[in-house]
Amino acid sequence: MKTPTALSLLLTLAIGVAGAAEADLVSIAWGADGRFAHEATVPPSKFVEVCGKLPAGTNVDWSFDAAAPLNFNIHFHEGKQVRFPAKQDQVAKADGTLRAEVDQDYCWMWTNKTARAATLKLSLKRTETR
Repeated sequence: MKTPTALSLLLTLAIGVAGAAEADLVSIAWGADGRFAHEATVPPSKFVEVCGKLPAGTNVDWSFDAAAPLNFNIHFHEGKQVRFPAKQDQVAKADGTLRAEVDQDYCWMWTNKTARAATLKLSLKRTETR
């Protein structure tokens, strides 16, 4: 028979695992015109991450608009290191150009530190510069 403390621990772990599954992970599917657009809701205390492989020499013009300030970054992994070509905290709107210097999977990521869900609209436009 499980004790109330053990049962509480199991329920807490189950809820935590279920909550982690609520994060939104999106793969970039470029259109024939080199564009990608995505709309999402970022739940409180969760994140949305949009990722795709880019060859070196690719530029991506990006912009987003959110209904609340979010923590935002563009990142990629080199071994155990995480590199951040862009990083801003508590922004509801931003734009820029990512210049892919290495062949890599790049991710645009938003984390919602507020108590309310926030809608997010993202636009990407890819161009090759080689």
